Amino acid sequence: MKRLLAVLAFAAAPAAFAQTCPEKNLMYWQAFPAGGESDISARHQQFVLKKKCPAIETIIQYKPGVGGAVMWNQMNALPGDGLNIVGINLPHIVLAPFEGQVQYKTEDITPTYWFHYTPDALVVPEASAIKTFQDFLKAAKEEPGKLTLGGSGINSANHAAHERLDSEFGVKTLYVPFKGTGDMTIAVAGGHVSGAMSYTAFAINNKGKMRALAVAMDKRHPLLPDTPTFRELGVNWVDGAFRGIGMPKSTPPAVRKRMSDLWAALNNDPEMKELAAKSGFELVNVGVEHMDAFMKERIRVYTGVAKQMGLAK
Repeated sequence: MKRLLAVLAFAAAPAAFAQTCPEKNLMYWQAFPAGGESDISARHQQFVLKKKCPAIETIIQYKPGVGGAVMWNQMNALPGDGLNIVGINLPHIVLAPFEGQVQYKTEDITPTYWFHYTPDALVVPEASAIKTFQDFLKAAKEEPGKLTLGGSGINSANHAAHERLDSEFGVKTLYVPFKGTGDMTIAVAGGHVSGAMSYTAFAINNKGKMRALAVAMDKRHPLLPDTPTFRELGVNWVDGAFRGIGMPKSTPPAVRKRMSDLWAALNNDPEMKELAAKSGFELVNVGVEHMDAFMKERIRVYTGVAKQMGLAK
């Protein structure tokens, strides 16, 4: 994962902003409710895009449910006019079809640009009696199945990370899926669940309400300097979720390329870099020219994860 991120950050670095702005307003469809990482990302992009293309609006619409499947099931029914883009997530679009409970297949999704990555993080409420990862392990082993950990969706990055947490550390906790991070935030802050298997962004955006116990990074996050990495805790775990945009399959390749170039320019904007850093997002740049190779590798990796979760043979 570390080598992959390095390649994405440098070899695929975006060029200067040179493409044409959309002629009409963009419809930006979100598969998760407002308030979560996907929504925060979309709001950042909406803000920077308005600065670059002042003549148009980016209109954010929400169709949450079933771990993103409600939106992704309908994605290809949208007009392929270049004015409809959809927020997409990995490993969600690979893991969910394995279970057979969603109407789309991974190959039905047409990624256009992957713009950032959020590392996994184990988080508890600030008021929790669990202060450290060692406290967490002790509590989990003393009463197997009692600790409840929220996550965004089923067969999602959070769900996969929860299964890995229990497996790697030999504990048994209960995964509680929510429609999205926004809903989960209320539950965690209110103590309705013991904590969450979420992302660094979740911990950073809820500082004062949440405490991160461990992060799945190669080194500590600069905004969470007191939180150890899973590697420090003895497990070689560097992973998380990718977020990007896709377009309906009927969208012409040239139009997808223009949108890919536009999103590359947004990612390369200094203000976007600052916003991402403050929110705990790790920017990556995977446009249409690198998409086939990237998706082939991600599908290979997540097929292995699906087997660990019992979703695939």
